[in-house]
Amino acid sequence: MINLNDKIILLVGLMGSGKTSVGKRLAQKLNLPFVDGDREVEKAAGLSLVDILKCFGLQEYRAGETRVMKRLLEGSPCVLASGGGSFVAQQTREYAKKNAITIWLKADLDVLYSRTAGRKHRPFLRGSDDELKDKLEKYISEEYPFYSEADIVVETREEQVGITVNRVVAAIEEFVSGRNYK
Repeated sequence: MINLNDKIILLVGLMGSGKTSVGKRLAQKLNLPFVDGDREVEKAAGLSLVDILKCFGLQEYRAGETRVMKRLLEGSPCVLASGGGSFVAQQTREYAKKNAITIWLKADLDVLYSRTAGRKHRPFLRGSDDELKDKLEKYISEEYPFYSEADIVVETREEQVGITVNRVVAAIEEFVSGRNYK
């Protein structure tokens, strides 16, 4: 068993990178609870993400997301799938540095597109599939510099989730056995 020193495993990445599907399986493998950051934001607000954005706007949505992430990152060890943009907030990155091992599930444009096209439940990707690639390219250019601050980077590809989970576990094992992990 991997010694995580009571750290949270925080999965970061864009929508479609695999945070939820990988996170659920990773939690089972590590015998930890799985927590979905987006669902926690919805619970805290009592509204869906779409309704939060409609009622309060992006700025208040992000402020609420940061508050929820702070609470989660100060909590018990778990596998936490962050909301797509939550790691962009400096405050969230600071809490994560103290309390979590951060793993960027990095996916290229084609993988993200194939996983998100036609999915209407993602409020930040609303619009036609023709507009989707442009939106994803914009998110890649804006958010990947923040994700690059993660402790670990694991490329996600079109492969079975279990294979990706095994690569994540191997990366965590390598990280915690490394010279600077405390």
